[in-house]
This record gives sequence, structure tokens and C-alpha cells, in this order.
Amino acid sequence: MSGRPNILFVTVDQWPGHLLGIEGHPVVETPTLDQLARNGTRFTRAYAECPICIPARRSIMTGTDPRTHGDRVFQPDLPMPDLPTLAGSFRNAGYQATAVGKLHVYPPRDRIGFDEVILSEEGRPHLGTVDDYDQFLADKGYPGQQYLHGMSNNGYVWRSWHLPEDCHVTNWATMAMCRTIKRRDPTRPALWHLSYTHPHPPLVPLASYVERYARRAMDEPVMGDWATEEADLPVALQIVRGFWPNLSPDALADVKRAFYALCTHIDHQLRIVIGTLREEGILDDTIILFTSDHGDLLGDHGLYAKRYLYEGSARVPMILIDRAKQPRLGQGMVDDRLVGLQDVMPTLLDLAGIDIPASCTGRSMLDPIPRRHLYAEALEGQKATRMVTDGRHKLIWYPAGNHLQLFDLELDPRELQDRKDDPGYAAVRDQLEQALVGALHGGDEAWVRDGRLEGFPAAPIAAVTDRGLSGQRGLHYPQPPMTDPGLVVGTP
Repeated sequence: MSGRPNILFVTVDQWPGHLLGIEGHPVVETPTLDQLARNGTRFTRAYAECPICIPARRSIMTGTDPRTHGDRVFQPDLPMPDLPTLAGSFRNAGYQATAVGKLHVYPPRDRIGFDEVILSEEGRPHLGTVDDYDQFLADKGYPGQQYLHGMSNNGYVWRSWHLPEDCHVTNWATMAMCRTIKRRDPTRPALWHLSYTHPHPPLVPLASYVERYARRAMDEPVMGDWATEEADLPVALQIVRGFWPNLSPDALADVKRAFYALCTHIDHQLRIVIGTLREEGILDDTIILFTSDHGDLLGDHGLYAKRYLYEGSARVPMILIDRAKQPRLGQGMVDDRLVGLQDVMPTLLDLAGIDIPASCTGRSMLDPIPRRHLYAEALEGQKATRMVTDGRHKLIWYPAGNHLQLFDLELDPRELQDRKDDPGYAAVRDQLEQALVGALHGGDEAWVRDGRLEGFPAAPIAAVTDRGLSGQRGLHYPQPPMTDPGLVVGTP
């Protein structure tokens, strides 16, 4: 090997960390990702510091935590902060940098340091641009028809894909990335960011992938001992419990079939990208990193989607493969250090031999001294949730009502038993509470008294209606009118 490595950085959207065959999942098929894990290192304690799309992606692209980049809520009209970015840092070091797929930035055509962005933004022309995937559909004879399947971006209703297979956004992103690789400048190394939009709803898998799961028994959701009584839940959870329907076991099993079908489709399409690198003769000189912005609880504890700090929502897959015959990363290794999305940028820069900007709060995953704690946070006010983990134990705090939960992830990885009142965990609880108190910011400090978490009284819960069908899209030709870019739709 000679020269500087290429980087293939792959993200998916809303893919839980446990949803891999190599993690021991009993149903999902992920043969490509399983082999990538055997080729490199799988980080089993990787978390989104804020498991919501936009804040998570800001951490990825700036190498910073929410406190630094300024979003722990979901602010669709908030520009990227004035910080060095992943793409900009590679470009400054002489790399060509191209992104394909979802960026979720504002304005939508902000390239955040990339030379070129070939964009698919999940049907958001109301923010001021028609993306490249919508233009592709128009060229194929399907203008504005991306959402004529009738499924929502935040709902748990499903059907198979309604257009030809090559028009599915997963196939489109794969083809666009393969062409980008083939069109590279051979005199310079490349950073390629491939950002698949699924398995995030809309749940519209190809029929052939639904069929492979049709006759399989699905894994059943889990229900913690703390989650059975609605009235005992933190108010932040009661709010969302009332938003999504309570699906029957059969209906939820079908939702999982659709979700897993989207995952396996991505897994198989990723093979084409890797095959293109191999046939171009550059696979052995390419570093590969695969991760997600957050997960999805998929009915666990009676909850759906993201923004929670339970494992199904906050823990993400993280697989890292170095160049061939490089000593810095082992093959088939499992690393249980605490890792955050803020660590992606410094890790890739470290592997490429590029200086890590001082602005980065993340650290390289190759750092010989792992972090002791990882702090995560989501939302504010009544919906606020805060969390700290030492890798084995996790303390979750809901300030509204001052509701604490403590889990032993080694003995209880699905978070079924809350141990906050277990005297055997009193010292762990105190230690994690102090770590959490020390991480609070942005006004949260007012919820602490004499160094202990105090929170604030929970307000009565107002009924939440889903009049917009979880942010349902419609016909996009002619283009929908511009709307307030700061408006958040589709969630309670």
C-alpha cells in the first residue's frame, strides 16, 4: 500500500445497533455487514449523543456533541454551525469529497464542505429545492410520484414499493455512488459519503424483500417492568405513547417484516458499492465506516421511532475496516469502549493521517485511553431526557417529574428491569448521577439542587392528535409551496 487511503463512509437512518446478524439477532439478514464486521472492528457501545436525525447528523459532520453544535431538539432551519466539517477537513488535506443521499441540512443545497452533493431529502421540496432523486424520478417518467405509495415518513403503516425497482431510493443511491466512484479523479484520494434514507419510514420495501420474510416468525417486542403501567411512566413517554396506535401482535410483526426488508435491501445494495471498489482496483486502499444516525424502538416498551435514550433508539451500529494489511485495526475484533457519533470525524481523520481540528469534542476510536462516561440528551422542557452511561450501567433522567431509571446493560441488555431503587446499585446510581449533573448545560442546571437532580413538576398532558398523518406527503408535481422551514411535522 502506498499513498493516502480513500474513505467510504456509509450511514443509514433509524437502524438500531442490535439489528445485525452478527449481533445475534434471530431474524434479520445482514450478510454483507456481518462480513464487514469480520473484516474489521465492531464497536458494541456506540451511541447517538442525541438520537434525532438533524442533531445526530450535526455531530457526525462536525465531530462535536450537541452542547457544541447547538441542537438537541430538531431544528430543520438551523444552518450548520461555523465549525470545521468532516468534508471540509478532508478537502483541505487534498481530498476530493462527494456525498450521495440524505444530508438533512439547511438550506438543503448547503454542501457543508463537499465538492458535490447528489441529494435525496425524503420529499422536502417545501424547503426550497427539488433534490436530485426527485429529478431522477421525473426523468424516468414519474414526476412528483415519490410518495404516491401513500405511506408517511413517521408512521408505522407499510406497503411494498409502488414504482419499478430501479426507482427505489436505495437503488438510486447505490447507482449514484458507484458512478461517483468510477468518475473519481485518479490523482487524488477520495472521501465518499453514502447516506441511505432507509430503514427510516416510509416503510415501502421492495416486494421481493418482503417475500423473504413473509413466512418467518418475527421477534416479539420486549416490555420492561417499568413500562407496563401508563400512569407510572415519565410524562415525556406518556406524550408519545398516545401518538402512535397500539398495534396488534400480528400488525407489529408485519411492520417488522417491512423494516427488516428495508435493512436487507440496503445490505445487499452495499455489496454493489464494494464490488465497484474491488473492480476499480481500490478496495484494498479504502477505509470503510458504517453507522446509523440513531435507532428505532419498533414497539419495545410500547414505544416507536427515535428520540429515546433506551438501547433500541440510542445505540447504533458501528463497523470500521482499515485498509488491507494495516496494523491499526484488527480483523474480526469486538471493541466495547464507549463511542459516540462525534467520534466519526476524528476517527476517519486519524486513520487518514490528517490533523483533527481543535473544535472536535469527539475522539478517535483508536485512542488508547477510552472515555469513562458518555452523555446523551434529547429535547427540552416537558419532553426532555438526559442520560449518562459508563458502558455497563446507564442512568436515564426525565427532568419533568424528576423521574430516574437505572439499568445494568451487562445483565439486562434490553433494559427490562429498573434498578434505581436496588440498594445493591446505590453507589453506581450516585456515581452516575454526579457524572450527569456535571454534563448538564443550556439551562438544565436550574433543575439541580445541592448537587443532586431535582427536576421540575410535570404539567398536565394535553391530548395529541395526528391530523397530518405523521407528516404525510402528497403529490409533488407541481412542486408544493414553500412553508416555514422551521416547522416540525410528523411527531408529537
